[in-house]
Amino acid sequence: MIYGYARVSSRGQNLEAQLKAISESGAEKVFQEKQSGRKADNRKQFQALLETVKEGDTIVVTKLDRFARSTKDALSTVELLNDKGVGLIVLNMGGDKVDTTTAIGKLMITVLSGIAEFEADMIKERQLEGIEEAKKRGAYKGRPAKWTERNPAMKHALELCSDRDNNGMTIKEICQITGVSKATLYRKLKEKNEAS
Repeated sequence: MIYGYARVSSRGQNLEAQLKAISESGAEKVFQEKQSGRKADNRKQFQALLETVKEGDTIVVTKLDRFARSTKDALSTVELLNDKGVGLIVLNMGGDKVDTTTAIGKLMITVLSGIAEFEADMIKERQLEGIEEAKKRGAYKGRPAKWTERNPAMKHALELCSDRDNNGMTIKEICQITGVSKATLYRKLKEKNEAS
């Protein structure tokens, strides 16, 4: 049986182009999800697909990055499929169709997934270099602090902490009520103590 797998990273993205290409390739059943591929545990449909396929089946995906997020992930999944006797067809891999049931297809998957991971690493490296340059110019301040004393939840947590003699609350209870983590609250209390 031919199965398809379609995935986009966020709910706002559209699966239509993937679904059309996969069904045109002969897929009889398509597993689909709108979920980030970073953690395999998050991809419930992908896990269901891997549990469903059996010897002689084929999985069709439009691109390798819809199927796997790293070389290691791609190669280990392809190996798992090979062990089960399941083929993988990537419809567009650098403009070519790749079939892992062939020797050249296995080689292409290994080489191209390595290139894709290298490219992702290079983008990350350039991004970090850009951040460093922006810091030197004073243009990069990082992510704004969420838990400032102006934040209503933090303000409430600090008020409850300062009144613990009267309210008898524990730090754990204060954190549960306000949604501020213990580590964040302790850090803010320490900052206040050092400032006074």
